[in-house]
Amino acid sequence: MEQRNKTLGEFIIEKQEEFRYSSGELSRIINAIRLAAKVVSYKVNKAGLVDIVGAAGEQNVQGEDQQKLDVYANEVFIQTLINREIVCGIASEENDDFIAVHGKDGADNNKYVVLMDPLDGSSNIDVNVSVGTIFSVYRRVTPVGTPVTLEDFLQPGDQQVAAGYVIYGTSTMLVYTTGHGVNGFTLNPAIGTFYLSHPNMQYSADGKIYSVNEGNYIHFPQGVKDYIKYCQLEEGDRPYTSRYIGSLVSDFHRNMIKGGVYLYPTSSKAPNGKLRLLYECNPMAFIAEQAGGKASDGYGRIMEIKPTELHQRVPFFCGSKNMVAKAEEFMAKYK
Repeated sequence: MEQRNKTLGEFIIEKQEEFRYSSGELSRIINAIRLAAKVVSYKVNKAGLVDIVGAAGEQNVQGEDQQKLDVYANEVFIQTLINREIVCGIASEENDDFIAVHGKDGADNNKYVVLMDPLDGSSNIDVNVSVGTIFSVYRRVTPVGTPVTLEDFLQPGDQQVAAGYVIYGTSTMLVYTTGHGVNGFTLNPAIGTFYLSHPNMQYSADGKIYSVNEGNYIHFPQGVKDYIKYCQLEEGDRPYTSRYIGSLVSDFHRNMIKGGVYLYPTSSKAPNGKLRLLYECNPMAFIAEQAGGKASDGYGRIMEIKPTELHQRVPFFCGSKNMVAKAEEFMAKYK
């Protein structure tokens, strides 16, 4: 009989003992994210048919126009996590402040907080380019039984217990890690089940793709300019191929599968970079490192940065480890 791929549910049960604090909650969080992802995937895939694309008429805390689907995805993920009564707090890129979640009895006995970017790359929705969801899970640091505080969310990335992303593309995939490698699951929309399609995902040590918005070249620091020129030089296995979608999840996903480096540095327009440490960089860094890659702010490890605010921005260099290390070499010359 032909062997079928494991479902995500089966995989979670099988790997339960690998969770650092194995009491079932983390499995239930992944299950809740799986459910919310299916709902959002359905909406994303019919976004062109109904009045759900386009701006919602408000700006999020970042000052960016919120897309209607952003707002919808944010509500779906928040409500799914709250309804399951498995987290004590949620922070979203779309919300000014974190949300404290209390149990039905008013108790604060849950142990995990979730941080998320509910719909990354949402400006691409109207032009049918892949978007995604990014999530990050931490164990709270304040005492169980008390309400969560900001301290529970401002943890360095090396304290993450799980992280992942969902990419809504030609197929919908959920990719995640709990610190034991990276696995990818593809949704079969006919039956609404995720199947293990990409076991033990790995970055190659070297790659041939560099992903950066070269339209901002004039605004980049000199180290980044020099690295881009290095990538374009006809020498050895170069020039590299330039590929930039402008949707972090999509660019990251491609580079992990094919080998490459993603750069979103500081610039004169964005002096701290544009990507958020807590909602984008830390979870992607955790996944990258678990897949044998590297994630840096240009000078040091992303996951060792101590956050100081919920919506903190940092420069981001991520991908095949030798490519990131080479970019750091160029940056170090101007430190």
